[in-house]
Amino acid sequence: MHTESLDQWTHDHSFGQHRRRKGESRTLAVTAITGTMMAVEVAAGVAFGSMALLADGLHMASHAAALGISALGYYFARRHARDARFNFGTGKMNSLAAFASAVILAVVAVMMAWESVSHLLSPVAIDFGKAIPIAGAGLLVNVVSVLILGAGHEHEHHEGEEHHDDHHHEHDHNLLAAYLHVLADAITSVLAIVALLLGKFYGLRWLDPVMGLVGAGLVTHWASGLIKASGSVLLDVQAPAELRAKIRAVIENDADSRIADLHVWSVGPSVYAASIAVVSSAPKQADHYRALLPRELGLAHTTVEVHACSSRH
Repeated sequence: MHTESLDQWTHDHSFGQHRRRKGESRTLAVTAITGTMMAVEVAAGVAFGSMALLADGLHMASHAAALGISALGYYFARRHARDARFNFGTGKMNSLAAFASAVILAVVAVMMAWESVSHLLSPVAIDFGKAIPIAGAGLLVNVVSVLILGAGHEHEHHEGEEHHDDHHHEHDHNLLAAYLHVLADAITSVLAIVALLLGKFYGLRWLDPVMGLVGAGLVTHWASGLIKASGSVLLDVQAPAELRAKIRAVIENDADSRIADLHVWSVGPSVYAASIAVVSSAPKQADHYRALLPRELGLAHTTVEVHACSSRH
């Protein structure tokens, strides 16, 4: 058999990861902006003695690191999309980047909480006149970042082959995560400004480190959710029950066919691989069962195993 005759049975395993995504350039731009403002806020927080400002700067540092990792994830996935060493493409790079980002966030949250408690127990002088403008600038940067990333929330075609149905679209989950990240950062900036204003005009200096603790809580909540979401993809946790139910329904709707074993897992944002074992008293070719699966399910790689049995079983 000539090698060329096998071409019709093989397919690309890049699953669309080789294409430059719209969110990559936006993420790079926001990373640069956030990194610059982070350095300014941390330096100002130390110089002016503001824990809320320092906490906001550290919180922004976590976002700068997360955005940088996200940008690196985009680049790596695109650069190595067709590398045969990756059995199911590089789609999981987004989840790996998110997991690393979540670990950094958790560490930063602990640092923020530690410093806030220290300032509650041992208050330091705060130069409100200098700290408030810096905090305001930080909020402005966050708003700009939200607008930049928010502009990229268009629907995109599914990352599978080009013949997928036109009505099947998806959000760039990596971009969405970055968007929510800077949005959370903007909220923390508001907390810092409120604490500084109340401290300056009403003498509530204790509110500054308290807002630092609130910011630490926000980071912890975000990090725990990200660890759970990205970790489930990295550990090949079964796809959502709704998707598996649809697969089972279309296969078992075929006469005398039952699914004996079903595994569906994510290989990229909204892209899944499936391994299906079908048992039937009147078995058909694997291609018959594969053709029953709707394209909009996002199954980019499907393996079907067929077993014959007697009708009484």
